[in-house]
Amino acid sequence: MGEREKFESALEQFFDDERLSRRRFIGRGAGAALMASALGSALAACGSIEGVRRRQLGSLEAAAEKVNHPRVPIGDWTFSNWPLYIDKKVLRTFDQTYGGHCKYVEDINDNYEFFGKVRQQLQDGVPIGRDIVVLTDYMASRWVSSGYTTPIDRRNVPNAKNLTANLRSPGWDPRRQYSLPWQTYATGLAYNLKVTGRELTSIREFWSPEWKGRVTVLSDWHDSAGLSMLLRGTNPTTAPVERYLEEIDYLGQLNDRGQFRRFTGNDYTTDLTKGNVAIAMAYSGDIVQLQSDNPNLRFVFPEEGAMLAVDNMMIPEKASHPYAAETMMNFVYEPEIAAKICDYVNYISPVDGVREILLRTDPGVGRNQLIFPSAETLRRCYGYPALSSGDELKCNTAMAAVTGA
Repeated sequence: MGEREKFESALEQFFDDERLSRRRFIGRGAGAALMASALGSALAACGSIEGVRRRQLGSLEAAAEKVNHPRVPIGDWTFSNWPLYIDKKVLRTFDQTYGGHCKYVEDINDNYEFFGKVRQQLQDGVPIGRDIVVLTDYMASRWVSSGYTTPIDRRNVPNAKNLTANLRSPGWDPRRQYSLPWQTYATGLAYNLKVTGRELTSIREFWSPEWKGRVTVLSDWHDSAGLSMLLRGTNPTTAPVERYLEEIDYLGQLNDRGQFRRFTGNDYTTDLTKGNVAIAMAYSGDIVQLQSDNPNLRFVFPEEGAMLAVDNMMIPEKASHPYAAETMMNFVYEPEIAAKICDYVNYISPVDGVREILLRTDPGVGRNQLIFPSAETLRRCYGYPALSSGDELKCNTAMAAVTGA
């Protein structure tokens, strides 16, 4: 058994025992409920997983050069995504335009949980019954480096040229041979103006004694520890695992002092809307949607910076309908179609030209800085770190101890 197989076999029982939850709807932070006792032997058995990852990525890039998915009838195919993440009219338009039928399944509620469901099939090299899956960048990176994805035949996706420049070359898929972004979202500071009585702009508000006991913080360490680093002037994208562990420990200290009301998934929205808390670590798209019912809610990209994450479309290994998947990828990268999706989900679109369309068709959305942040704002946004699987597990374990998960 190879290093990767040893690692994942050790995780199998863990996934069976621990159901990792993150956000109920469109949230993207990883569930952190990992138990140290279940992981020690797994980490010891894994050896240098990161070295394996690098070697595999090199061979995968070479394999992608040879991909050839011929044009065939679309047929009936399956697209797995997160709930409430597309205007269903887009799916009907696709079927009418290209024939066949897209079976759209909203069965991804947590990156780790979904991986646990299909891991055995992926490891065995058999189809998982899906032709597109949408996973957050850190999990997408794991799938690509593990060989669980089929390369994209970019000849079938000419609209990939519309991908925004800042998303074209992630470290785990530098030529976008295995992935294309679905939507982007930011994690920052949300507050209830009726409760705070003033505008807020800084990450330091999360730690301020003024709001003691009236703060919620995300249980996803990628976001919470990442924002904490930004307050200290550290770049969370390039920070080593030791810095993340330091920040997770600091969050634990603050929690022990009663600074936080609780750690949350996307259920922070209830406390924030009702005024039970003054401020919350929040996802930009959620607040856009909540503001229509509660105009007192605010979201800001903190002056120190914000976390930015991407959900990515990928074709699983052994997918039965890769051409159908690539046709859909090309379809949703048409600016007019991407604008319809953005208008519905209110997250940051990865497609150039969408804002100009929405300024004509829905000016309120087109002018919304949470959906279309300025270039200056984006310069203050930082991506998740590209840590090894072993380091991810260390952080998950440490965060679970802090949150009591």
